[in-house]
Amino acid sequence: MRSMWSDEGAEAAIRAWAGGRACNEDIALRVYTTRLIGREPTLVLHGGGNTSVKTRLLDELGELVDVLCVKGSGWDMANIEPPGLPAVRLGALASLRRLAALDDAAMVNAARTRLLDASAPNPSVEVLLHAFLPHKFIDHSHADAILALVDQAEAESLAREVFGDSLAIVPYIMPGFALAQRAAEVYEAHPQCQGLLLLQHGLFTFGANARESYERHVDAVSRAEAYIASRRKPVGVTSRRNLDYAMLAPLLRGRLGNHRPVVLRYRQSPTIRRFVDHENLESSSGRGPATPDHVIRTKQRPLVLDLGEQPPESWAEVTRNALGAYRARYRSYVRQQIEQKGVARTELDPDPRIVLIPGVGLIAIGPDAAAADVAADIYEHTIEVILDAESVGAYRALGDGDIFDMEYWPLEQAKLGKQPPKPLQGRVVLVTGAASGIGSATARVFATAGAELVLLDRVETPLRELGAQLKAPWKVVDVRDRDAILASVQYAVETFGGLDGIVSNAGTAPQAPIHECPPDLFEESLAINLLAHQWLAAAASTVMRRQGTGGFLLFNASKAAFNPGKDFGPYAIAKAGLVALMKQYALEGGEAGIRSNAINADRVRTGLLPPEVVSARAGARGLDPDTYFRSNLLGREVTADDVARGFLHLALAPSTTGTVLTVDGGNIAASPR
Repeated sequence: MRSMWSDEGAEAAIRAWAGGRACNEDIALRVYTTRLIGREPTLVLHGGGNTSVKTRLLDELGELVDVLCVKGSGWDMANIEPPGLPAVRLGALASLRRLAALDDAAMVNAARTRLLDASAPNPSVEVLLHAFLPHKFIDHSHADAILALVDQAEAESLAREVFGDSLAIVPYIMPGFALAQRAAEVYEAHPQCQGLLLLQHGLFTFGANARESYERHVDAVSRAEAYIASRRKPVGVTSRRNLDYAMLAPLLRGRLGNHRPVVLRYRQSPTIRRFVDHENLESSSGRGPATPDHVIRTKQRPLVLDLGEQPPESWAEVTRNALGAYRARYRSYVRQQIEQKGVARTELDPDPRIVLIPGVGLIAIGPDAAAADVAADIYEHTIEVILDAESVGAYRALGDGDIFDMEYWPLEQAKLGKQPPKPLQGRVVLVTGAASGIGSATARVFATAGAELVLLDRVETPLRELGAQLKAPWKVVDVRDRDAILASVQYAVETFGGLDGIVSNAGTAPQAPIHECPPDLFEESLAINLLAHQWLAAAASTVMRRQGTGGFLLFNASKAAFNPGKDFGPYAIAKAGLVALMKQYALEGGEAGIRSNAINADRVRTGLLPPEVVSARAGARGLDPDTYFRSNLLGREVTADDVARGFLHLALAPSTTGTVLTVDGGNIAASPR
């Protein structure tokens, strides 16, 4: 590892942030080096680690007071800003060291009541450790290379061999008052040290200025990396057959979540495959997380799902049995710890967060893609830690008692947040014709409702822009190409683990007198406005049936299916067929919990009809275009957002199938009958 410090970057940070009542040069430099640490994934991941600086700020009386500015809860070191370092009155905080004990609730309260700004976030749970050490700048991380050394039975002797007296060693104690007291005592016994090694936990370094503390951190990690590299052992690889993840994922996803939808994120790399394909996978993965902080994201242990030479038709049963055994073990672990500790705890969800599958790779599970990605990132680094630890000794994590304390610690669980789930959270939805009009509006409405989206369209630029805005994957697809549609459904499965719904929206509006309609025009309308919907619905239904959790098929029909217009026969006939297709899926999908519905929209400004066609249709009725769009029973223009909200309603209607929802402002002639 090399230092990323630059004088230019430090000066830019001072110019950007220093000034005013709440941020001085010390804090600006603290933000700068905190970001340097936070942007290196081998040091910290997803809100882990913390930093602090002791400085002086003006209080409400305009008087300078000594404060500790420490990373606040909810802030990520990679993109922290000055408000992410709440200032706590240092003297009053440091005086707590005189106490013999302080429970967690009192510790949190003590920090909050000493904040300079009552609206600031809660200081880190390790605020007292920062306060009890005398140094101006302090950095803390869970560096991979450090964990590979401290997650060992012989961690102390290894640490002395690598670091000599430059780092003092602190035995494992759960974060809080007791750890802060012990860390201060260890430092005072080794006042010349440049940092602390917390066994089974991580690294603290300190210094008189931001650069010194940061570069001591980099140096310690670099020494650990060099030591591991000099002793890395070759790891044998067991050859395993490659399994089809796209076939397996829906089977797994459908049996997870405890009746709530989950998202799967799949990772595969040479290192991951070396790990999951190894004959000692059960042993090496079953020893616990690399640092106890990770347990709330990855759980105590992963599920090892070994399908061996089982044929695909037996995968569902093998998966069901493996999950049942995992849940039973987890519940036994919780009961045992509750009995041993004599505490009252409500059991958390017993499902795994990480599944390791020989022949496949690493699968992370979460209520949404973001949470699953966090778990995947953490466990991918855990694999590196385990492999490196095995190179220099034998990987050893904390025992179940300590892991349970961290997993069920209210201060740790608080990091996950308590926001109620959005209505489509965890649901994977594929939208065609997503780049504009009704498709774009629907994608936005579904994203707001929490859906994980896969966006398809044949026009790349607006599709790419929408994907970036919604942070959703996208593919340029011509829906007439059945193979491309099948590949897109597989892409959704590979990206999120399955599929819960489709909004089959793409379409065109060709015109011709029906008796003169060119065959190629008629065939193209059928291909886009009918057959493409079938290719997508069939592929999606196959995935949903494999999941066994139901789903929804939503089709963009048209008033033309019920009230065709002159010269719009090629369009109306295909749309009438689409309504019949929707009903057929409702008829045959009900037993699998697959709901099928359509929306009958009319006169929506989507660009589907060229302006001259709109003008001609309006003129034929003696109307201008604007009045034409408001020419309905309600006298109001129907928007793409209106249609999108109709699709959302159908997606969330658990007892509705085989229906056509009319969104046209009122047109009796086009009412389904």
